[in-house]
Amino acid sequence: MPATVVETPCKVNLHLGVHAEKDVRGYHRVDSVMVPVALFDAVRVDDAPALSVSFSPALGTAPEKTGVWRAAELLARELGREPDVRVEVRTRIPEHAGLGGSSADAGATLRALAARWGVGPRDERVVRVARRVGADVAFFLRPEPSLLTGAGDVLERTFPSVELPLALVMPNAPGGSTVEAYAEFDRAPVAPGDPSELCAALAAGDAARVTASLSNNLAPAARALCPEAGEVEDWLRGRPGVLAAQITGSGTCSFAVCASSAAADSVVADAVARGWRAWSTKTVGSCGEVC
Repeated sequence: MPATVVETPCKVNLHLGVHAEKDVRGYHRVDSVMVPVALFDAVRVDDAPALSVSFSPALGTAPEKTGVWRAAELLARELGREPDVRVEVRTRIPEHAGLGGSSADAGATLRALAARWGVGPRDERVVRVARRVGADVAFFLRPEPSLLTGAGDVLERTFPSVELPLALVMPNAPGGSTVEAYAEFDRAPVAPGDPSELCAALAAGDAARVTASLSNNLAPAARALCPEAGEVEDWLRGRPGVLAAQITGSGTCSFAVCASSAAADSVVADAVARGWRAWSTKTVGSCGEVC
């Protein structure tokens, strides 16, 4: 069987609302509005005598400890077959950024395996595995503007595409892990915002209303763990052509919604001149089953 190649975008959280209460698994209740962004990893899956996983560039983590390995192993078990595949991941999405890199790779692996093994990407068995692998993985089974609830792993609704020019900027200082960010949140919980206005704006395709409705109540925790992430966020808000900016997810990356692609290019050039990593990109619509 020919190799299956899936390109997966990263994501930003237009809204992240973390609630203080937790479910029976110990996960916080979360309202998350995510949109796919045109910065891509690629996952290639071939038949092989036994499961193997590799990353380029190489990770500092054993392949067996990654979400990609766990996704392949669990889906094979769920479908009653052997995980006799080789998975090769080419990465561009930075890790520990709040852009969903590891979740994107796991989700893309599930999409590729679903295509090879004759099930749909939103088959209940695939979704069940995605939720076991990680909270954001379900979003990457079919990346499109979406509202997720539960622990951020239950798809509630999707929205039409809305194109927003973006500048993504990362500080040099490392931030805390997602686990550490939630622990920091628990020390001083901030009430979540209401995503209703944002969802209405997305449903209407109103980019201006979308931009005015950004919210992330986990951002204070991300700033506490990485003060430079807060500096980036504040710096972005003061740049010409930036309409709004916020930290995405648990950080450390911030995104700026810009007035135009040229404005995003200018912001990125200025950020790089300051020594930060930065990308000029945009939101994208649905990536379908194999993107």
